Amino acid sequence: MDAKKALVEFKGKIDPYLEKYFQKKIQEAGKIDVIAEETLHLIRDYTMAGGKRIRPAFLYFGYLAAGGKDKRRAMGISIAVELLHSFLLIHDDIIDRDPSRHGVETIHERFKNIGKKYDLGKDHMHFGNSMAMMAGDMTAAMACEIIFNSKFPAGNIIKALDKLQKIVFITVPGEMMDVMMQYAGEATEEAVLKMHECKTARYTFEGPLHLGGILAGGDAKLLKHFSDYALPLGKAFQLQDDILGIFGEEKKIGKPVGSDIVEGKQTVLVIKALELGNAKQKAVIKKYLKKTDLKREELEDFRQVIIETGSLEYSQKLAAKFIREALIALGKIKFKNNESREFLSGIAEYMLDREM
Repeated sequence: MDAKKALVEFKGKIDPYLEKYFQKKIQEAGKIDVIAEETLHLIRDYTMAGGKRIRPAFLYFGYLAAGGKDKRRAMGISIAVELLHSFLLIHDDIIDRDPSRHGVETIHERFKNIGKKYDLGKDHMHFGNSMAMMAGDMTAAMACEIIFNSKFPAGNIIKALDKLQKIVFITVPGEMMDVMMQYAGEATEEAVLKMHECKTARYTFEGPLHLGGILAGGDAKLLKHFSDYALPLGKAFQLQDDILGIFGEEKKIGKPVGSDIVEGKQTVLVIKALELGNAKQKAVIKKYLKKTDLKREELEDFRQVIIETGSLEYSQKLAAKFIREALIALGKIKFKNNESREFLSGIAEYMLDREM
């Protein structure tokens, strides 16, 4: 299966469900207060602006893999994990101080500008951050609401809600690890991979697959196999995400290229370049990491060191190793739906040549 094409097709199917849900919530918010209504408009615009809908797709195909038959109901509940994603991104944008994502202003940036426009105090940045944090909290509540009000068996809903909270519980420490590493200015490869597992693999791949499996009544053995596939795949995804953050294109990755350098992110690319580089190459990495006004030519110098030290090749080979592990684990899953098998296999193969 062409996974990239399948994701595009899935996005075309799932987006109307998101739009319909947002229309309903905007109307509800309008009955509370104009600020609540405006906030829902911002959350909708932010969520609908971009994204591949990979998390809803993994929930949906996890449901089919476990033998689920009600495709329409699975499609409807899968938007919960896209809202979970938006909730975590809204907070992540505050932490990373990103002004835009997928071509639109981030929520905290939008509220900061609202604060300026209406002269709401002097500290517009704090106003924007405060409002965005609460917008993120609203988004998390909506994710729970969708699952709670779904028409699946009550026992499965309770298990799914429990799983949703566990996803957040393990993802937040992953974000904490990331922040700690940035401020410490150093990390080990082992620590970075552990952070990738908590921050990315658990909530992007394993969590949605588990949710789909749980809603279909899948057993613990199936969920274990899902984990064996999803965790290495998630680490490969994040390794390639770090590569694209430096070597990709802003239009494709949805954020400014080089922003990871500006933020001082500790990635395997950085760690291996510092480990393998000579004194001059190490000096370049240290000079530009956390440089707020990084220029294009400085980004090129940084890229060159990543290439020359062999750090880029090392990261690419490590990602490929994890993908092979995922494909081996995939062969142990007893699928009850061939479409889901083809999708999960296609995603792993697509990761090898990922461009966005």
